[in-house]
Order: sequence, then C-alpha cells, then structure tokens
Amino acid sequence: MIDDLSTALAELSIAEIAAVILALAYLVLAVRQNILCWFAALFSSCVYIGVFFTAQLYMESVLQIFYAAMAIYGWYEWRYGGSEQDGVSINVWSVRQHVIALGGIAVLSLLFGWGMSHTEAAFPYADSFTTVAAIVATFMVARKVLENWVYWFVIDSISVYLYLSRELYLTALLFLLYLVLIVVGFRTWWREYQHV
Repeated sequence: MIDDLSTALAELSIAEIAAVILALAYLVLAVRQNILCWFAALFSSCVYIGVFFTAQLYMESVLQIFYAAMAIYGWYEWRYGGSEQDGVSINVWSVRQHVIALGGIAVLSLLFGWGMSHTEAAFPYADSFTTVAAIVATFMVARKVLENWVYWFVIDSISVYLYLSRELYLTALLFLLYLVLIVVGFRTWWREYQHV
C-alpha cells in the first residue's frame, strides 16, 4: 500500500498538480464569497478535462466542460445578479425545490449510468451520479443557495472513492480536504444568512 502510494505520488502529472492547486483556490475563495473563485474554477476545469479523460472518467471530463461554462455564469451572477443587479445574496431553497432537484438527479443518474455502462467507463453509475449532482450543486453555488454545501458533501464523499480507485491520489486528497472546507463553508454562509 505504501509502495503503491509513493509510486503514484512520484508519477503525478503536472496537469493534475496544477488542477488541484487551482481547485483548492476556488473553494477557499468561494467560502469567503470572493468573486475571484470563478477564475480559479475556470482554469482548474480546463486542466481537469484532460486529467479525467486520461483516467477514463468520461462523465467527469464532461462535467469539467460544464464547470468551465458555470464559472463564467457564476462570476456574472455574483457580480450582476440579484434583484438590484449588484450580486446575489445567500438564500435557501424550499422543500419543493429540493425534491425536484433530487428527483432529477436520481433519474438522470440512472439514465446516464445505464448509457455509460455500455462503454469502458469506470464506475458508470457512481460517476454519473457525481456528475449530475455536481451540475445541480454548481448552479446552487452560482445562485448562492446555502444548501449547496450539503449536496457537495455527499458528492465529494463519493468522489474520494472514485479518485482513489482510479489512482488519482492527489485529487482524492483534494476532495478529502474539500470535505473539511465544505463544513467551514456551510458554517460561514449560515452565519451570514442569519444576519440578512
């Protein structure tokens, strides 16, 4: 196990290292509600497209294309969104909105998982779930929906397993760190939401 880990760490690609650093910068800046998070997200996503394609996590590669587009949308929403067009404020979704989101995630995950199971994709259903759920959660971040952090906790917990199984150790470590930052992010946004 230790030998496998040290060998894998020695073989880390420059691309994965760069993507991890940029992805970590994104989350730290997002927790602080710093609009620069969207630039870090854009560049990280562009690099991760190739990293995940090489690891045969095709839905994750597709997700990175979406993330790149959402980085532009997120920047716009944080800069010009909201009723006063001066940026969105932290808000919460109704139970109905969550039921719709979770139902859509379940149906699309099964559909895409079935489709990907006919390819050489690794973990087609889990990969599809994390991809579909991440699309919803990313939209939630762009709209500053407080519960995005809960969605991300579930998604990233599953992602850690996926990345470890594909020997993307640095990315798995990043997502373990994300789990800690998600808790911090939720608490930070919750405190601000209570003062609105």
